[in-house]
Amino acid sequence: MKKIVMLLLMLTLMPVTAFGGLGTTEVNAATATGYGIVQDAKKYLGTPYKWGSSRYTTRTFDCSSFTQRVFKENGIPLPRGARDQSKRGYWVQKKNLRQGDLVFFSTGATDQYSGTRKIGHVGIYYGDGKVIHTWGTGGVRIQRMDSGWWSRHYVTARRIDYSYWNNR
Repeated sequence: MKKIVMLLLMLTLMPVTAFGGLGTTEVNAATATGYGIVQDAKKYLGTPYKWGSSRYTTRTFDCSSFTQRVFKENGIPLPRGARDQSKRGYWVQKKNLRQGDLVFFSTGATDQYSGTRKIGHVGIYYGDGKVIHTWGTGGVRIQRMDSGWWSRHYVTARRIDYSYWNNR
């Protein structure tokens, strides 16, 4: 009886992947929440910005490689560019933003366009009127987005439906 109890205890403590079950990415997707997305994003605070950063590195990020990495760590695939990311999930009104929503902005280079061509920057809604993103000096950081430059350049937001990934 003692051996059976020990075996059962060992089995419950072993990672799921040891039995060919869900991998780390899938396990994270099953528990992905906006709060979890934000918590994972925070671990990269201070990581330097570099335009065109590879999706394979965490030493530097540009805006869309940052959001792609954080969502991937939660088992949710996103395309590489901000404009392509803006086509995922579903539209959310600015007043209804929740932690983990993707927020999109125009830049000086994209202001002249309309629709998705206007989008030149992406970040993750942090909550309380803030965005966590990377752009320029300072790298990954948290900033208020409800006034100044951010308010003037806000374009749209998208919510990724975590339940889709939870049930796939």
